[in-house]
Amino acid sequence: MTAKRAFIAATAALALAAGLCTTAFAQTYPSRVIRLVVPFTPGSPNDVMARLLTQHLAPRLGQPIVIDNKPGGGTSIGAKAAAVSEPDGYTLLFISSAIVIDPAMKQMAYDPLKDFTTVATVNTTAWLIAVSPSLPVKTMAEFVAYSKAHPGTINFAATQGTAAILVAERFKQLSSADLFIIPYKGGATALPDFLGGRIQVLNPTPSTSIQLIHDGKMRALLITAPERSAELPDVPTAREVGLPDLTLEFWAGVLAPAGTPRDIVAKLNAAINDTLRSPEMKEAMTKLGMNAKIGSPQDYAKFIADEIPRWTAIVKSTGVKAE
Repeated sequence: MTAKRAFIAATAALALAAGLCTTAFAQTYPSRVIRLVVPFTPGSPNDVMARLLTQHLAPRLGQPIVIDNKPGGGTSIGAKAAAVSEPDGYTLLFISSAIVIDPAMKQMAYDPLKDFTTVATVNTTAWLIAVSPSLPVKTMAEFVAYSKAHPGTINFAATQGTAAILVAERFKQLSSADLFIIPYKGGATALPDFLGGRIQVLNPTPSTSIQLIHDGKMRALLITAPERSAELPDVPTAREVGLPDLTLEFWAGVLAPAGTPRDIVAKLNAAINDTLRSPEMKEAMTKLGMNAKIGSPQDYAKFIADEIPRWTAIVKSTGVKAE
């Protein structure tokens, strides 16, 4: 055997051995606790969704899943921590639209396409444009007219450095309402000011506002989803009130560090999809105003790639900069 043939044979043998080891590893996966990095504050919509997912996913995987909240820097601190973790399936990242929005607003220490392996999409939801019941308006047309008749008096709170402030600025552009947008560090910090009358407008997700709306403490004028919410059937869509370009969805999914074995990714994807199909999960998500988004890792990768130019265009259009 020539030296060249010997080298090729040895390389093939090593590749086969590596493949067999990876397959054997995947067959025993998971054999210990899984860490799910959630780069959001506890109690935020994404944190609520991540905890709901892990509650129903852990029994299907046969191992506990521990939530590791790492907020800060938008979502960059948590995302970077997950990206540099060992690609063995024991560290995962629960991420939202921020993975494609953050790079459009600032220089990031990670690449959303190169530094992660897509595992599974989880859910979609939307934003609401909600006003204080103290305002004498019940429709979007009435609100826009009122804002113009009372210039400089309407304060709109939106979370800085996130998609929420992009949606707020985009709404202001498209509706021509006279608004003053105030950046907040989070929706939870803006709510007391809203309930106290210092803020007149918010753009929360249904998961954090449905009860307030039902209690009459908040009035929703539109939802940015393609269709009306089952939990808020009286709230029209952006398209219905003449703002079709405000049809924007907020989504979340699970990523793993780049290089995570395909067999492990496939096992996680199947378990997550099975979880999302379960009646108990569907019921819980509906109550939160969220919709399951089921697909393959490849579907998720394509979805992210398609979302990047869309949100980049919105960032450029609104001129929003990261704080």
